[in-house]
Amino acid sequence: MEHFTRPDGTEIHYISLGEGETTLVFLHGWTASVREWLPFASELAENHRVVSWDARGHGAHQYHEESNISLPAMADDLEAMLDHLQIEDAVLVGHSMGALTSWEYLRRHGHKRLRGLCIVDQSPKLITDDAWQHGVYSDFSQASNSAFIHRLTENFAEAVLELIAFGKNQRSRENYEQNSRGFQQMRKYLQKQPGDLLTRCWDSITQQDYREVVSSIKLPTLLIYGDESQFYSAELQQWVNKSIEGSELHIYEQSDHSPHLWHKERFIYDLNRFIDSL
Repeated sequence: MEHFTRPDGTEIHYISLGEGETTLVFLHGWTASVREWLPFASELAENHRVVSWDARGHGAHQYHEESNISLPAMADDLEAMLDHLQIEDAVLVGHSMGALTSWEYLRRHGHKRLRGLCIVDQSPKLITDDAWQHGVYSDFSQASNSAFIHRLTENFAEAVLELIAFGKNQRSRENYEQNSRGFQQMRKYLQKQPGDLLTRCWDSITQQDYREVVSSIKLPTLLIYGDESQFYSAELQQWVNKSIEGSELHIYEQSDHSPHLWHKERFIYDLNRFIDSL
């Protein structure tokens, strides 16, 4: 991986593959890393330039314990990376936290460097209240989030697994209760992550409200959602689709919060077709 250094001393690591008129910039989810996108990057790099990073606090790099692990900092890192690589024609592909990073980027830096967006299974506001039921679980109040953050400080890895398991996807709950191989692998991975930094990152994520940003998007936008997402409802999918004028919504069957991983070839096909239409 290559890297560049931000003014606060944080090194941002990334990979850059391929060439093409359009640059795909992949932004991973919370607790993930560049590895989330490696299965897609090599194939898409046959026709496009592909860039993927480890967001600050992620990717098993060394970070100072006082590092600013927040969405605004990540959005500024993204602008710096686009500038560093002289990218002026990006399609941002953001999954989960990566989608939030895209929206924070639009809020802070506008769309001058962008040709389009691809949003994968995300809500613009995770916390629910009387006026907003389209966040996590469709029922994740500020009190629920405070309890979850406390749980993260007690046992970070298990708290993340519980968040995944006890949502809208019955299969995830059953796999967690049976301690399936997949959950065992995730547990081992999460136990190696910097829990304190990623807990602060979650706190930043859940403070955000991007509904106005989403409703103001004029860029071509591809929306990919899972029909069995652990976190988000069909009503959220429709809300985002209606809020972004001209957006294109695809709902992947029998897939959870990571529909692109369940339907890799379909996702690559949809993404290539979307890029060709720009």
